[in-house]
Amino acid sequence: MSRPSAPPSYEDRNPLYPPPGGGYPQPPPYSGGYPEPGGFSHPGGYPQPFPPVPTAPMNFGGNSDFHAADWDDKKVRHVFIRKVYSIISLQLLVTVGIIAIFTFVEPVSGFVRRNIAVYYASYAVFLVTYLVLVCCEGPRRRFPWNLILLSVFTLAMGFMTGTIASTYSTKAVLIALIITAIVSIIVTIFCFQTKVDFTSCTGLFCVLAIVVMVTGIITAIVLSFKYVPWLHMLYASIGAIAFTLFLAYDTQLVLGNRKHTISPEEYVYGALKIYTDIVYIFTFLLQIVGSRD
Repeated sequence: MSRPSAPPSYEDRNPLYPPPGGGYPQPPPYSGGYPEPGGFSHPGGYPQPFPPVPTAPMNFGGNSDFHAADWDDKKVRHVFIRKVYSIISLQLLVTVGIIAIFTFVEPVSGFVRRNIAVYYASYAVFLVTYLVLVCCEGPRRRFPWNLILLSVFTLAMGFMTGTIASTYSTKAVLIALIITAIVSIIVTIFCFQTKVDFTSCTGLFCVLAIVVMVTGIITAIVLSFKYVPWLHMLYASIGAIAFTLFLAYDTQLVLGNRKHTISPEEYVYGALKIYTDIVYIFTFLLQIVGSRD
């Protein structure tokens, strides 16, 4: 192929690159238009070979609009919920078994009624293990110490509850157990279905806890001097209603998808809270039912 004897005239050149005033135009410096030999261009040069990853939700199957990360979070939360309620089921089975022994076995119920110091010993164990599990994050999350402490706590609280139940008739204990089971199931189903967020009312629940505590102190002081039936019934009713609301609050903390949730690592704490609420509901209902027996 023969070479031209002279450069082409200005009229035949590409209009996108007009001559700067004489001769051939020089390529622009690397500050703008063309990429450097490394392969990537500065801002203002060629566009990147691939567009950025879109931020639109990824659809799985139908018209679902959740991210893959959300799907993973839901799986983790479901495993967490199953773990919490498995622990609660074991705790309640142990507690109901202790209550049955203290209620139906006369030598055992007579022994705990005659030796009140046994009750206070179990109360001390309950209080210590409860404070450790609630206030200390290390033992609460470290296996197997978290399960050991929770087991000791469950046995202590079951013993306390069985001692209280031994002072009431068998009929009152059975009625209180049935009502507690019905209330717990209804509250749990309601929390699964409702759009009402109890966790957004943390301040209200703190005030409610203070009311229950102050009412209990006043009731204990008054009843130590003279038994007042209506005051005892008032305190039991307030306690039953309050801990039913606490059960709804703690259940939504475990379920997640609310303003406040419990970390999936806190399965011991979640089981502890819900179990304590259910046991307290039973004890308050037992006071109400037993007073009419």
